[in-house]
Amino acid sequence: MEKREVIYNPSSEFAEEFINNEEILKTLKFGRENSKNRELIEKTLKKAKEVKGLDHYEAFLLLSCELDDLNEEIYNLAKKIKQDIYGNRIVLFAPLYLSNYCVNGCVYCPFHLKNKDIPRRKLTQEELRREVIALQDMGHKRLALEQGEDPVNNPIEYVLECIDTIYNTKHDSGSIRRVNVNIAATTVENYKKLVDAEIGTYILFQETYNKKSYEALHPTGPKSNYNYHTEAMDRAMEGGIDDVGIGVLFGLENYEYDFIGMLMHAEHLEARFGVGPHTVSVPRIRPADDINPDDFDNSLSDEMFSKIVATLRIAMPYTGMIMSTREDEATRARTLKLGISQISGGSRTSVGGYEVDYEASRDGAQFDLEDTRTLDEVINWLMDNDHLPSFCTACYRAGRTGDRFMSLAKSGNIKSVCHPNALMTLQEYLEDYASEDTKRKGEKLILDNIDLIGSDTIREKTEGWLKEIKEGRRDFRI
Repeated sequence: MEKREVIYNPSSEFAEEFINNEEILKTLKFGRENSKNRELIEKTLKKAKEVKGLDHYEAFLLLSCELDDLNEEIYNLAKKIKQDIYGNRIVLFAPLYLSNYCVNGCVYCPFHLKNKDIPRRKLTQEELRREVIALQDMGHKRLALEQGEDPVNNPIEYVLECIDTIYNTKHDSGSIRRVNVNIAATTVENYKKLVDAEIGTYILFQETYNKKSYEALHPTGPKSNYNYHTEAMDRAMEGGIDDVGIGVLFGLENYEYDFIGMLMHAEHLEARFGVGPHTVSVPRIRPADDINPDDFDNSLSDEMFSKIVATLRIAMPYTGMIMSTREDEATRARTLKLGISQISGGSRTSVGGYEVDYEASRDGAQFDLEDTRTLDEVINWLMDNDHLPSFCTACYRAGRTGDRFMSLAKSGNIKSVCHPNALMTLQEYLEDYASEDTKRKGEKLILDNIDLIGSDTIREKTEGWLKEIKEGRRDFRI
């Protein structure tokens, strides 16, 4: 890529400087004007094959490409990068909704303050324990906490109490080993409290990076402050959170604008803190109570959605990419090969939703699910599609976070820990929760994958621990 004028400051502390509207518009113009520039696209692909990532300018050029043969090369490169870095592993998690009380006016979310039809609820600690046990009985080890923003009903003290309850709830062989947290933008001091509570990743979606659209979509409440919200990840990292997760809600704004904005946000975190986001999420807007996606004229085709996933994987080779049950089975199958590395399974998006059946859980849900399969069905399906389901939480508990994780990932050494840990956590699932068919497939998959462990020492250790798991011991990790 030729040298170009820099018109924004990725190292700035201020949102409107590191997410610069003029830079995004310039990038949009460049990509659209060069969508059939074979020489330039091939040059960019050549750089991408070095697996050092691309900046927002280069990535958007690939997203804009209209040449069929080069688009095929983009997809093939994304598949190769995904396989080379992540192998066949797919990490599983579940969202857990604590409260749907909210003081914001977000027009795309049914939790908004003016919605008088939705039943409001906040879990007591006893109700939370029952939800956690229900999730443990499915086989989950990793949760993502969700709640509305309400300083009276959902203060930080409530979140901290819930995290403590989750970590201390044990049932049979079940335990939650990693709690990720998706709560509203807050202060450095509150982020420090989350660090002390031993959270995993702090997740916060931008929704859209277009400030004008953002303010229209968030007319009231604390979330209406674009700058405070957009600068939240800076405060989180200043507070000591190593792993942060960003994302947009595709369909609210022009997808090209938000694609560029999300990459600029990642570049900003890298420039200011030396490490980019641990994960990126790619949800699309879905129907919900009081919400009609047709009200947002920014629909995104399945084909372009797949290309976004592929291009993000090329641009951010070592960053985890998350897809929720907002997407159906076919979309998940396609994008798992292109770059997705984490998915939810057996999810519910309502407060108290795991204690009831799916139909009952739809009352008060944040959005309708497109994939309503049980966790066991998802795991079975993953194995049928040559993926290795993983419940691994070892990196966080071993201190492999932030720049330490990225250094391992970029050196290629992360495979030596992720692969055996995936096998051992799958073996736990097979022993404790799997259906007979899933267990049969899983046992074969583990045998077929043991030889992929490159180190003789680690392979022998893993084989020994797998035997101990079958004898009833739990929670081994590399």
